[in-house]
Amino acid sequence: MSQAPRQTSRRTLTAPIRRIRFAWVAIFFCAWVAIIGLRLTWLQVVQRAEWMDKAGRQQQRTFAVAPRRGVLYDRDLRELAMTVLVDSVYAVPSELGENRANAAELLAKIVHTDTGDVFTSEPQMLARFNESRNFAWVARRVDADTANRVRELNLKGIYLQKEFKRFYPNNDLAAQVLGYVGTDDTGLGGLEQQFDDDMHGAPGHMLTAVDAKRHVMGSVENEPMPGENLVLTIDANIQYMAERALDEQVQKEKALHGTVVVQDPHTGQILALAISPRFNPNDSRHMDAGVLTDLAVSDVYEPGSTFKLVTYSAAIDAAGVEPTDIVDCQGGAITLFGRTIHDDKSDMGLGQITVQRALEKSSDVAAVKMALKLGKDKFYEYMKGYGFGDRSGIELPSETRGLLRNPKRWGATSIGSMAIGQEVGVTPIQLVTMVSTIANGGVYMPPHVLLQSTDEMKGDARLQAAAFHPENQLPAKLPDGAHRVISEMTSAKMRMMMQGIVTEGTGKQAALNGYSSAGKTGTAQKIDPATHTYSHTKLVASFAGFAPVSNPAISVTVVIDTPTAGAGNLHYGGTVSAPVFAEVAQQVLEYLGVPHDQPLKTKKELLASKPRDLPDDAPSENVGDLDAMFDEINNLPADDPLRSAQSPTPDATAVASADAALSTPASSSQASGATKASRMLGLLPAKVLAAFEANGGTSSAMPDAASGASAAIRVPAFTPQVQARANGSVVVDAGRRVAVPSFAGAGLRGVVETAAGLGLRVEPVGSGIASEQAPAAGTMVPLGTEVVVRFTR
Repeated sequence: MSQAPRQTSRRTLTAPIRRIRFAWVAIFFCAWVAIIGLRLTWLQVVQRAEWMDKAGRQQQRTFAVAPRRGVLYDRDLRELAMTVLVDSVYAVPSELGENRANAAELLAKIVHTDTGDVFTSEPQMLARFNESRNFAWVARRVDADTANRVRELNLKGIYLQKEFKRFYPNNDLAAQVLGYVGTDDTGLGGLEQQFDDDMHGAPGHMLTAVDAKRHVMGSVENEPMPGENLVLTIDANIQYMAERALDEQVQKEKALHGTVVVQDPHTGQILALAISPRFNPNDSRHMDAGVLTDLAVSDVYEPGSTFKLVTYSAAIDAAGVEPTDIVDCQGGAITLFGRTIHDDKSDMGLGQITVQRALEKSSDVAAVKMALKLGKDKFYEYMKGYGFGDRSGIELPSETRGLLRNPKRWGATSIGSMAIGQEVGVTPIQLVTMVSTIANGGVYMPPHVLLQSTDEMKGDARLQAAAFHPENQLPAKLPDGAHRVISEMTSAKMRMMMQGIVTEGTGKQAALNGYSSAGKTGTAQKIDPATHTYSHTKLVASFAGFAPVSNPAISVTVVIDTPTAGAGNLHYGGTVSAPVFAEVAQQVLEYLGVPHDQPLKTKKELLASKPRDLPDDAPSENVGDLDAMFDEINNLPADDPLRSAQSPTPDATAVASADAALSTPASSSQASGATKASRMLGLLPAKVLAAFEANGGTSSAMPDAASGASAAIRVPAFTPQVQARANGSVVVDAGRRVAVPSFAGAGLRGVVETAAGLGLRVEPVGSGIASEQAPAAGTMVPLGTEVVVRFTR
């Protein structure tokens, strides 16, 4: 009886305790689940994008697969520029361990073959090994022998991978036309720069998954799209003929440089564009800034007497002048508003002669009278019609408009000066196109060097060669920009008069064997940019003509800048440039198979017909208003290279050198840092400036060369990420940025090499030693960014 109550009491006491414990445990688990749920909701919903981005950066790598750059063909599908695969050497410094110094020493003995190559030197190489753990370049795009010697070292942590390299099979042939590329395959001049976006192609992308030890676990790839190929109007054989003849004459005359342009007068196609001296685009380490510019489109000079072709053709076409009309040369002198213009001394005393004879004798007085018959407005209209004062639209970068003032800004005597080729600045391309206009019947045909852009490669049946065959008529459908300048009758009269210049006048050395030829000589004094006066010793000798006369197949312009060999009277266009025209025209016409229109002469007959008493072709008296020409530079649009001075040459002809001098005054070293920065940033293209500012660049960071910069280029630390592929393609980190090095105190070669090693482009300004740059040193910029570097002496 006594045990029953105790059992009841125990049950009564333990049941509530168990329920409370269960409740607490349940509450704990519910709270725990709620917290986890809230945390998961926060991570997976609210912070999802942030964590996905972090996971992607840790677990995945996105690489850009470099495309193959397009090929440049001549009109017969000969490769002028192509892309090949070569070896580059890189290191994984973490695998080198303590052996970095020894590895740098051994590698430098193999890859550092050029003492001027700072990038491959032992100190620079060791610095890169110490600055990076995962990757450092040893040498870029080495030859096969160097690559094999590196393999034979069998060093741990040293690897080779394939990279694309631009290759120019003909070395310096048409170098200024083709241009060159940087280390990142970005065009830096000529057609390579003009069509860089089209030729570069579209890069592919490869998404790679990696584990914690950075081992590749898998990848998804989007193949790159190759760049477009360009077929040019250039004929490699004609280009070679022009360059060989020009090189010989420039060397013989000890000239500063020369230009020869060969054009099809009926289509405007440029068959050859030769410049001497040239550069080898295969050897970017030894480029001279003075020869990178395409003088045919970006250099201007006073044309002198060759411009009289414009004066006479306009007078015949618009003022009713006939070649047989009589013009009074007034004894060789004419006075305009107090300024007297004289004929050459040998022509002093000329009286009443025919218009044709006046052109053959290159009379300045007669030319002035022709212009006065027209009036300044009509004369200006014809000059514009021939393309002067405007860009021709040729597919080459940095083309200038030249210098041609509006009649409203002419002085009282400007019409007389322009009639004889003064107070006007022209380019060789403009001059040859003017001659072609006269040759083809009077229609201006815009010059061009591009035939077509295509995806097909050589060997594809759809891509056919376009060998040049001279036509005797204009195309049925004229291209955009073509227009009539003079009538066909005026054109025929001018051709006859220009033939007389070769047979009876100042251009006798332009005579051909078996072909008739026509042209005009010109000799102009260069302009001293320091004093705004004409030089008494430096001349520009030129000749512009075509052949054969009745059915012109080619037009040729020859410009020789500052010939110095021999006596002064041998530096004229008739004695310096006309022989180059004769050699080039003779060879090209024979090469093209153009039928002879005159009897062939034997060597004995040629020797007998060679002119012994060379006609005078002296430069016209200095009557031009040079201050007005210099002022005209400021009236050019901002994008004209004469005004922006983005690519001046060390001793550019005429006003181009003046502009370079004006843009880099001697007092620039005393300018404030802010002023220098503003001027340098003003040289940057819009897209480069936008990228510069987007990556934190400011003008206040511009270095001042006067503050004592070291001559050695300081290269900030960078850690490029690349990946070798089994098929040899080039794969680089798509989002990588590099720090701009300091170029202060370095030469052009060192600047180009260092920038190329970092994947940057260089736009050189001036010559000498680097003094300023934009963006500033240390700025983080994307690969391929263009750095403008000013060089001063």
